Amino acid sequence: MNNRRMVNRLFSFLLVFCSLSTIHYSSFAQTLSPAARVSLITYGAGADDISSVFGHTEIRIVDPVMGLDRDYSYGGFDYSADYFILKFLRGTLPYYLSAHNINQVIYYYQQRNSGIREQPLNLSPAQRQRILAILEKNYLPENREYRYKFFYDNCATRPRDIVVEACGDSLTIPSRSRKTGKSYRDWMNDYLNEKPWYQLGMNLAIGWPANEQTDGWHAMYLPDQVHDQFSHATLRQANGQVIPLTGEERIIFSPQKTFRQQVPFLFDPDVAFTIFGVLIVLFTIRRYVLGKVDRWLDRFLFGVCGFLGWFLLVLWLIRDDGVTGWNPTLLYLMPLHLPLIFWATGATATARRRTRYFAFTAVLLIFGMILSRVPGGVDVVFPLTLLVRCIVNIQPVRQGRQTPARVV
Repeated sequence: MNNRRMVNRLFSFLLVFCSLSTIHYSSFAQTLSPAARVSLITYGAGADDISSVFGHTEIRIVDPVMGLDRDYSYGGFDYSADYFILKFLRGTLPYYLSAHNINQVIYYYQQRNSGIREQPLNLSPAQRQRILAILEKNYLPENREYRYKFFYDNCATRPRDIVVEACGDSLTIPSRSRKTGKSYRDWMNDYLNEKPWYQLGMNLAIGWPANEQTDGWHAMYLPDQVHDQFSHATLRQANGQVIPLTGEERIIFSPQKTFRQQVPFLFDPDVAFTIFGVLIVLFTIRRYVLGKVDRWLDRFLFGVCGFLGWFLLVLWLIRDDGVTGWNPTLLYLMPLHLPLIFWATGATATARRRTRYFAFTAVLLIFGMILSRVPGGVDVVFPLTLLVRCIVNIQPVRQGRQTPARVV
């Protein structure tokens, strides 16, 4: 009897669940009225944290007859997710599609002083219906999560792809295949000029794939590019007439003009690393004149480089989007500095061993400076600082000579 009751309850639960799923699915199967409209919402860059600096894109569907006013956003993620940091670094943190009314988020973007622009899309009824169907299908619980990829699959590329899918061959984006003259890295850095430490960290972490020059299509990993290129796109109607994809833009919120936030001079990365480098070089020269080369300083500098190098190498290996691969930064932040620096400067290390290690490191530093694409001068100043330490440790090795006396 108990087993039968349990089976009946399970069957009832499944029946209710299936009914709710059917009701939800039928919501996006409903036909939009002729009064319905679809628009692209573009939020400007924010200054509060790194996640907002590139802006955001949403698709808005409004149908006054159905009482529908909904924004679809591909930017959600859960800060409380298990192993959040690890998943974020690996690029496996689930992002999801969310839906809300624009009035629910306007205050948030106003507080960040982010502009809000709305571009109505001149779509046919069939195209509007197709966009609603795609979005509502993707909004189902089993479909709403996706694997975020910084350059290739994000909050801007997904709305772009949905509009393109709904419009098919009738849509023409003139700049789609046109080279922009900028790489993924260049576009990224345009948004990070006011956050130099974020800019430095992200440029050190991303590798050679970020240097690929983009065409118009791939530049649309940024919300502003989706906005700008859609504003020049056209649609071919069933009667053959060509019309603009977007109508007259509406400014929902215009950000206030503010003075550019400047990092204090001494805390700018270029200045900080230059001062650090000059101090290290002056100390090195003075000690060398006195006939001394300090082991502790080399162990500190190259030990830190090795630690950072292992972090970047792991980041390369664990991410599946490829953006951290083939990173020339690893030529001067070589992971094997840790532990090789202790092998090369140990009490029993010979001059030959130390010379080989630092000579090889010097070659890597030179190639690293040549291949690096980090903006500013950190990728030159810091390797040059290390290069000075390599030079004072490279000495001609005479037969039978072991550790030179000047190494302390």
